[in-house]
Amino acid sequence: MTVKDTDMPRVSSGMPTSLIALRNILVYLMRSPTSAFGVIVLGLLILIAAFAPLIATHDPYAQDLVNTLQPPSAAHFFGTDELGRDIFSRLVWGSRISLTIIFLVSIIVGPLGMIVGTTAGYMGGRLDTVMMRITDIFLSFPSLILSLAFVAALGPSLNNAIIAIALTAWPPIARLARAETMTLRQADYIAAARLQGASSLRIIVKSIAPMCLPSVLIRLTLNMATVILTAAGLGFLGLGAQPPLPEWGAMIATGRRYMIDSWWLVTFPGIAILTVSLAFNLLGDGLRDALDPKQMNRR
Repeated sequence: MTVKDTDMPRVSSGMPTSLIALRNILVYLMRSPTSAFGVIVLGLLILIAAFAPLIATHDPYAQDLVNTLQPPSAAHFFGTDELGRDIFSRLVWGSRISLTIIFLVSIIVGPLGMIVGTTAGYMGGRLDTVMMRITDIFLSFPSLILSLAFVAALGPSLNNAIIAIALTAWPPIARLARAETMTLRQADYIAAARLQGASSLRIIVKSIAPMCLPSVLIRLTLNMATVILTAAGLGFLGLGAQPPLPEWGAMIATGRRYMIDSWWLVTFPGIAILTVSLAFNLLGDGLRDALDPKQMNRR
């Protein structure tokens, strides 16, 4: 049987397979207007956070009591707050806080959910029952309410808010990883690994976890919108980032007293939270389609 050149997979010379896959996913995402919006917004967020000192027009902490509550103008693009601080500059520097929360929560929630879900799904029995009942307890409370309880116990601060959000965000990841694992553990290649004497830990780490990773990444991306809203809610209530840190939720909290006459104090931070949350939702939907095997076969 002869194989045609068109039947062979296309591999760019000199480029690793992982980079090719990443490039293909990015190309697929940019073809959809909605997922492209998510990619562009998050890319801009990263660039703004990286070059905040160059983009910000003022010191985000500098007070100018002569120019308090000034409306948007050429001197202050988004106006000033009750202490005369430039809102545009505070939003720019606040992007660093938002990305810090997203990054730290992701590196805690992803591995923790994967460990709990894959272990419970593969081992089964009493261990599965105990782990899933603990997961159900966490899932029975709204994430914001449970985060409030953890922050109240740990004390109000940005670091404690990140820990609290991470402690409430892992159960959906664990549930998803468990469901994937329970399907995969009956596969022939898992049975072959057992016959070869592979330990349960090796099977989970080498064979099951990589197969669960795409679904977990999608779920994690979709969860980031909730993470941002929860962080903003904690900041709004004074339990997250503490003044004078330019966190978006805290900016809304301080500006709500003046919002009737000075609408810009809450409008621009609210738009920032809404835009980034929407971008993560749209990106998650796009990733779900991009990593779908049926979609891959159509490319």
